[in-house]
Amino acid sequence: MSQWELLDTGEIPGNSGEMQLHQLGNEFSISVVGVGVLMSTMAHGSEDALAEVACKIVADRPHPRVLIGGLGMGFTLAAALRHLGANAEVVVAELVPAVVKWNRGDLGAHAGHPLQDARTTVREGDVAKILKAERRAYDAILLDVDNGPEGFTRKKNDWLYTLDGLTGAYSALRPMGLLAIWSAGPSRDFTERLHKVGFEVKQSRVWEHDNKGDLHTIWLAERGP
Repeated sequence: MSQWELLDTGEIPGNSGEMQLHQLGNEFSISVVGVGVLMSTMAHGSEDALAEVACKIVADRPHPRVLIGGLGMGFTLAAALRHLGANAEVVVAELVPAVVKWNRGDLGAHAGHPLQDARTTVREGDVAKILKAERRAYDAILLDVDNGPEGFTRKKNDWLYTLDGLTGAYSALRPMGLLAIWSAGPSRDFTERLHKVGFEVKQSRVWEHDNKGDLHTIWLAERGP
């Protein structure tokens, strides 16, 4: 039986562990040592949906600017670019430099090499720093970081989903901007947190891939004028 081959490893900044890139035939997976598989090229329907729900709404705005927290395997970025016009800019923040390197290599072919798109800007670092520093800068913010509000790969990721983190996202959005968040599962507490910050919130469940696999959760939260 064929086995997954370890291709490369990358340290998660802040002594938060190690990521691994594996390959089996034409497929790839990314895992965290001691945690397990985070994502694979065989299932990305919910990542596509995350970008679609927000980018379709902002695509017609003048020079839309989108921030993506978490590059992953590039599927969210690729979907965002598909639903945005030529005048858009997409900033993608990725904490782990190795993940950017892998997406510039053979892995990137699965998503169509979205890092090569002229509309893409890559920032290697924590998306939280961007949310803390920028004000009214984005029409949409897409967060596909860790496992959602119940993160398990890096404790510092939890800040993004606290009241302070969500307030940072609210401030970084332009008027009527959208915050879209991917999660492995639903959370009533998190929905209430979004409301407390001032967002109008819609929650939906989407299939992991092609109407099969696990059901994931996407929150679409709109900032007021």
